[in-house]
Amino acid sequence: MSAKAKLLKALILGAPASGKGTISSRIVKKYGIEHISSGDKLRDHIEKQTELGKEVKKYLNEGKLVPDDVIIKFMIAELKQNSDKPWLLDGFPRTVVQANALWKVQPVDVVLNLEVPFEVIIERVKNRWVHLPSGRVYNIGFNTPKVMGKDDVTGEDLIQRPDDKPEAVLKRLEIYKSVTQPVINFYTDKGILKNFEGRTSDEIWPKRRTEASGDVAGSKRTDADFHWGETALWRNPTAQ
Repeated sequence: MSAKAKLLKALILGAPASGKGTISSRIVKKYGIEHISSGDKLRDHIEKQTELGKEVKKYLNEGKLVPDDVIIKFMIAELKQNSDKPWLLDGFPRTVVQANALWKVQPVDVVLNLEVPFEVIIERVKNRWVHLPSGRVYNIGFNTPKVMGKDDVTGEDLIQRPDDKPEAVLKRLEIYKSVTQPVINFYTDKGILKNFEGRTSDEIWPKRRTEASGDVAGSKRTDADFHWGETALWRNPTAQ
């Protein structure tokens, strides 16, 4: 595949409640790429009470990560269904085993790593509300919904997830620190990791935008070009 036809395969990393969903939705809206969220996909299975959903719910209620073999099989199948599209992957991989499995099937072009202090996350999660059908996330104090308790787009009720309770989040953060740092190291070694530090999504977003330029060296801008550093290129004629 030529560089001109290359489709961006990007990944966003960050601790639970670090703002991955908010940043991802802004990227998707601005650049028109596919957002593939493992969390959203799994919550859909939980809501529908599929066998996978029941299994995943048990782990989440205990504040544990879904086992590698379960999540790898599920997410690789999801990605194969979107192989002809540029995408931003959120929530997978979370371990080096998962990262290696993904790399063998579909190497990613760039990895965005959100760095938010854990104490900020613990405080933030107390004020996090979600529109479950769409996955839109709101935080009281920043990214506040226009009407308290209601989704901005549909007007439907917002909820607080059971796995967003502070004690559950703290346990997830401890697990994240122990198992996900090696994933960060994995992509650092590949030379494709970009770190973005901040306390809120509104603080991180402008930093992310400074990494983007509208043109790709050596080519004319005949469609929507996007360039993150020097590692990734995506062309999507439908993006505005």
